[in-house]
Amino acid sequence: MLKFSLLFSLCLLIVFVVAVAALYFALQALGVFDSVNRFVRDLTEANSGGTATGGFDVTFSATRVIGGAAVIGLINVVIITAISTLGAFLYNLCSDIVGGIEVTLAERE
Repeated sequence: MLKFSLLFSLCLLIVFVVAVAALYFALQALGVFDSVNRFVRDLTEANSGGTATGGFDVTFSATRVIGGAAVIGLINVVIITAISTLGAFLYNLCSDIVGGIEVTLAERE
């Protein structure tokens, strides 16, 4: 179960990182990040005596966003693998104690 859950989690990691990258590039092409940056800068900009103090700039770089998604995905790989392995162990332990479930298949006549 450990090998299977690890392999499955790694596949989910790849899907997650590719999905985040596709979403990032789509939002960047639509100009969403520029709009958010402009909104935050306008919101945090202060005019004191006619002089602008600038504003807070939000940066959404591809390496930061995709790297963050990869780190979150790696944490998920460890958690999913551990929980799946523990769950399989507990299931097998309980089925040994109570005898499990017996399923009989029969053809209809």
